[in-house]
Amino acid sequence: MTEFSGDVLVTGGAGFIGSALSSRLADQADRWIAFDSLHPQVHQTGERPADLADSAELFVGDVTDPDAWDRVLDGFRPTTVIHLAAETGTAQSLHEASRHANVNVTGTTQMLDAFGRHDIVPERVLLSSSRAVYGEGRWKRADGTVFYPGQRSHAQFEAQQWDFPDASALPVSAEDTVPAPTSVYGATKLAQENILSAWTSAKDTQLTVLRLQNVYGPGQSLINSYTGIVSLFSQWAEQGKSIPVYEDGLITRDFVYIDDIVSAFAAVLTTDSPVGGRTFDVGSGVGTTILELAGEIARYHGAPEPHITGAYRDGDVRSASCDITPTESGLAWSPQWMLDRGIAGLQSWIASQSVRGG
Repeated sequence: MTEFSGDVLVTGGAGFIGSALSSRLADQADRWIAFDSLHPQVHQTGERPADLADSAELFVGDVTDPDAWDRVLDGFRPTTVIHLAAETGTAQSLHEASRHANVNVTGTTQMLDAFGRHDIVPERVLLSSSRAVYGEGRWKRADGTVFYPGQRSHAQFEAQQWDFPDASALPVSAEDTVPAPTSVYGATKLAQENILSAWTSAKDTQLTVLRLQNVYGPGQSLINSYTGIVSLFSQWAEQGKSIPVYEDGLITRDFVYIDDIVSAFAAVLTTDSPVGGRTFDVGSGVGTTILELAGEIARYHGAPEPHITGAYRDGDVRSASCDITPTESGLAWSPQWMLDRGIAGLQSWIASQSVRGG
């Protein structure tokens, strides 16, 4: 493994993942700047997050603002860029498409334009992408045929046709699954990948993409209703409420604990293996139904059994999990937190926030 050093710019660096990364890596950098808008949907008070490492410099600004970029790059030439800044609400993106496109797409191009104005070509760029770029991914029929079903329609939801008939979902993999986003959010994340791929290829610099599954754990926002289903369920169960579960309860996701995400980023930054131009899926490698998740959380708190509502969200993906075998071999990384341990860790943190009034 190589030593990690240099000047690091982290867009969205005061958010959930950015703060966690700073705690692990900021002390090793020559300089670590977290560039973040402190949006009230995530940062209720607008104050510097307590979880952001003391050694991290916080620059408050919007990635869509060219003047903010000129200020942050004045006298600062990052050798490593970790691009986290994004609007992340999948459901929200259907109703606020311009907001997602502005931050995720235009924010990325503003960053590259600013690099051009300041004659900066970082040695490497690390993009935090999403499992949402795959949409429904691949499914397999009983006869062995593999197909891409695309997005479930509103009519299917209304008829409670939750699954694709006589077929089962396959785990996605960057090596053999074609991205086909079924949400505005997923489309903007894929656009980020394509934009950065074109720019870094032209500049002969490294780009590594991490497609993250559903990240949860201490430090995530407890006020953002569009993200963090694990924290939302946890708060309901802590209050003694029965957790409502959409569709038939069998929506599947891959829940990956924040510590495993941080170790994956660290592996990219310290590996001796060539990772430029590569895309890795980062998850637990285990698909969990939402009903299983809700049941695990309810049992932890002694809350009532979850109840299935039959409600749905237009554009929601039925199944999302990934094959992490290429990531494990390519980064010498593997997840250490399985769901039961991760849920317990999150509950302890939420309880500490309640005691502190956070």
